[in-house]
Amino acid sequence: MTNQQIPLADGRVLRLAARPLVMGILNVTPDSFSDGGRHDDAARAIAQGETLALEGADLLDIGGESTRPGYTPVAAEDELARIEPVIRALAQTLAIPISVDTMKASVAARALAAGACIVNDVWGFQRDADMARVVADHGAAAILMHNRDHEDASLDIVAEVRDFLLRSMEIAQKARISLDRLILDPGIGFGKTPEQNMRLVREIDRLAALGCPVLLGASRKRIVGAVTGRTDPRDRLAGSLALHTLGALQGAHIVRVHDVGAHVDAMKMVAAFKLQEQARA
Repeated sequence: MTNQQIPLADGRVLRLAARPLVMGILNVTPDSFSDGGRHDDAARAIAQGETLALEGADLLDIGGESTRPGYTPVAAEDELARIEPVIRALAQTLAIPISVDTMKASVAARALAAGACIVNDVWGFQRDADMARVVADHGAAAILMHNRDHEDASLDIVAEVRDFLLRSMEIAQKARISLDRLILDPGIGFGKTPEQNMRLVREIDRLAALGCPVLLGASRKRIVGAVTGRTDPRDRLAGSLALHTLGALQGAHIVRVHDVGAHVDAMKMVAAFKLQEQARA
């Protein structure tokens, strides 16, 4: 059974609810695939974080390095220069938890010291060997995402993702991070074909069966464009809403999105549908 509350680094807990939680994306980058350059200085990023909170975000995910296909790696100090003042400011003014989106342990440590309480690692503790220790030392929660460098259409993608995430969970346990601090992410769009992405959404309940909450992040991604024909990521709201709603009905507990207000409404509808379904059972 999935744990219903997740202990955070600052002593609070993130409570799962009938309505799937909405994580707002805040990219403090010049080159993210959808919103790169829109919030790439501290003042604009802080204002956007406050806006996402007002729109109903349950938590924020702040990143300073794009992980889009073909991204340019960023040095740790440059990444920190982008995100540290934003995290510090928002942690002091917002009531909602802050996650740092980074694959570097050194960045995670500084971000947690600045006020973040969750680490979102797109390599699930399997790229930077020091990441699990940093999370453990700070008592933080962690989002463990599946990732691949290249697509392979021959893979049983659900089995591949489950095996990867089980390894990540084992690394966490060896670092003495309790499973109730972990959130799992199938990594939609990371080294997967469109068909594999769709299958992961359809079978997300198999990942939830691992015992940790599941986060789904398909907002404005290529899979939405591949199906809808929308080439501009900013035109993919309707497709993103549909895919996240389907994922939530299949068992996703959190959706990670650019368009917070619309997704809060959609997740309210999911919750109402599920409650009515339970009443009929």
